[in-house]
Amino acid sequence: MMADLQLAPLRPIGDFLMESARFQMPNMVEADKWTKRVLQNLLYYQTNYFLTALFVFLIIGVIHPVKMVFGFVAIAAAFGGFVFCTNNQWKSRKFKRDHPIISVLIVLGAGYLLVYMLGAVIVFLLGVAFPLMLILLHASLRMRSIKNKLANKMEYIGLKRSPMGIILEGFGQDHESG
Repeated sequence: MMADLQLAPLRPIGDFLMESARFQMPNMVEADKWTKRVLQNLLYYQTNYFLTALFVFLIIGVIHPVKMVFGFVAIAAAFGGFVFCTNNQWKSRKFKRDHPIISVLIVLGAGYLLVYMLGAVIVFLLGVAFPLMLILLHASLRMRSIKNKLANKMEYIGLKRSPMGIILEGFGQDHESG
């Protein structure tokens, strides 16, 4: 399956943003058409979107490198703690019962760490969420072209497999082009 994977070509900046790019507010009444536009643009401009997200993430990382690292560590620790506690509930209860003072200190320390690292977490989440917001905004406003529709047909009928197509399938999105 991965051998069939093809990275979509990088679309020229003129097609992506400048001269030939046509932007229009989507019709909010017809959610199906808007969804189709977003999915088709995600497929067609996927390489541009990946590079845009990486660029914005790196810019925020350069501006706030320590906060990005601490934010990533805090998110990873919270996720790891969640997984540990949900997978080892009986061990957690036994530890709390056997070591109540240590348990309280852990909760207080985690609370302090959370408040202390909240700024770093916000910066990290901004580094992830801001590029996603830009991508969604562009995919929503960018009108599709004939080349876009043709490329998406090839993806849909299986002549080409792309990273974005796999991501969309993972989210359960049918990206049939119209």
